[in-house]
Amino acid sequence: MRKHLDRIRFRGQRRDEFLDLVDSPNTSDTECTEEAVTKAPVSVREPEEQREAEGEQQGDAQAGPGSFSAALQDDARTDLNEVKGHLEIALLEKHFLQEELRKLKEESNVDSLRQELERERSRCIELEQKINNVLKPRLEDSPSQTPKAPSPPPPPAVSSTDKQKDTLSSSFLKWLYDRFGVYIEDFSFQPEEQTVEAEEPLSAKRLTENMRRLKRGFKPVTNFKRNLTALSSWNSVYTSAIAFIVYMYAAWHGWAVPMFLFLAILRLSLNCLIARGWRIQWSIVPEVSEPVEPPKEDLTVSEKFQLVLDVAQKAQNLFGKMANILEKIKNLFMWVQPELTQKLYIGLWVAFISSCLLPFKLLGFFIGVYAGIKFFIIDFIFKSCPKLRQRYDTPYIIWTNLPTDLQLKERSNTTLSRRPTATSARGSVGAAAPLGVSRDEDGGRYYSTKRGAFHEVFNLPESERPLTVCENGWRCCLINRDRKTPTDYIRNGVLYVTENHLCFESSSSRSGSSKRNKVIKLLDITDIQKYKVLSVLPGSGMGISIATPSTQKPMVFGAMIHRDEAFDAIFTQYMKIVTMATATEPET
Repeated sequence: MRKHLDRIRFRGQRRDEFLDLVDSPNTSDTECTEEAVTKAPVSVREPEEQREAEGEQQGDAQAGPGSFSAALQDDARTDLNEVKGHLEIALLEKHFLQEELRKLKEESNVDSLRQELERERSRCIELEQKINNVLKPRLEDSPSQTPKAPSPPPPPAVSSTDKQKDTLSSSFLKWLYDRFGVYIEDFSFQPEEQTVEAEEPLSAKRLTENMRRLKRGFKPVTNFKRNLTALSSWNSVYTSAIAFIVYMYAAWHGWAVPMFLFLAILRLSLNCLIARGWRIQWSIVPEVSEPVEPPKEDLTVSEKFQLVLDVAQKAQNLFGKMANILEKIKNLFMWVQPELTQKLYIGLWVAFISSCLLPFKLLGFFIGVYAGIKFFIIDFIFKSCPKLRQRYDTPYIIWTNLPTDLQLKERSNTTLSRRPTATSARGSVGAAAPLGVSRDEDGGRYYSTKRGAFHEVFNLPESERPLTVCENGWRCCLINRDRKTPTDYIRNGVLYVTENHLCFESSSSRSGSSKRNKVIKLLDITDIQKYKVLSVLPGSGMGISIATPSTQKPMVFGAMIHRDEAFDAIFTQYMKIVTMATATEPET
């Protein structure tokens, strides 16, 4: 039994011979097993120890069976404890080694290093190819290249001077490559890496901040434009007079371009001083400091919704103005309005012929003098006299009469809708206008509604026609709070404004004139104001409340998309009629 236990006894090192965990080397599991296998025969007990053990065994055998069994149990326990300790140490060492391996993998990006290595290899190959391409023609042109002989001569002995030349040339080439190799690599053609920018998610706070940044970015441009407008409008007589005299003197002597360059240098110098902390404020027009509202951090849902609506409205108006400018420029060059583009065409021909015939100095003199007179005198006269501007200011006439794509689309739709009426009116010369249409005597224009002629639908005289602001009307719903039945309480329709009346055409009226349509005299209105139908919804509302003596509660025209535009038009016409009525009362 004892011999059998000696055979299965752990043949490795003793537990006290193992290194501590802190001092143990970083090795893997396979390395540990291999060392254990290789060291197993070395760790066999020496002959002296074996002899002592055999003597002890014999003594134990002589002592009796009881002592032999006790010693056997103690020896088995010690062996098992040693095996258990070795296993624990191996498992802990394996765990620590796995953690260190994982950290090393995270710290050293093997894939990125491989990619960089591949790039460097490709660059080295390219450089070798370039050097070979450069050296090949030199070797071909050198006289040392001779045709092959059947028996090659023995290599000549290389002298010390030749070696020095080779070393000098190699060192010189290496210096050239080290000095200018970086610049040569810059001219290597490589495909451009396309980087895709990550799109930010929609955020109300980010949207408002971007709009404020855009406004701050445009502020220098707007200030410069305001100063130029103030100079041409002669807001400060002394400043405009000095600027006019200086400019005309510079243009007369041909110094207009140097003067503008000097002004640009002066502006940059002032900006440099301002950036260093100097307080320099020079402006023809006094700057108006706008109150900056501090951004709120905690916003409710309705406040966020209203904030997004306000920013979206500003962005819509800004994009609309930019689109109008671009469309007008496109239509000017595309001969959409031939009579306007013809003026530009003739002006370009005149400028081309004058540039070919006149010397550059004389041409610059004429342009500079004309620009000064136009900016300081002619524009001031046109701004002071609008009628002269509408007749004789050619750039202003061309720009204001240029249509946008939206206006062209509306014109095409109106012409298509008027074709049937025009064909029916050709049969009878001098006859009345067709049914459903009222004719404007001055401009030959027709005004109609969906139910018929405008004056017939509302039982008004023919002189009453919609204003230009609301030719097509504003879609809305009339809320008559004096009525209690649902059919009379809310009506959908279209609202019009004439010179003296406010007209509402109900969409549920079946005949040309109906009791459902509403006509209100502007003089009968006692109160008009913006109204919010549902206070729960964010914003300032989409309704207009109008009070008259015939109604107990004000009538509300709600669900108007263009509420502000309609309110401004109605209120302006209302004030105009009221002022005319008050002016005529004392005379009567």
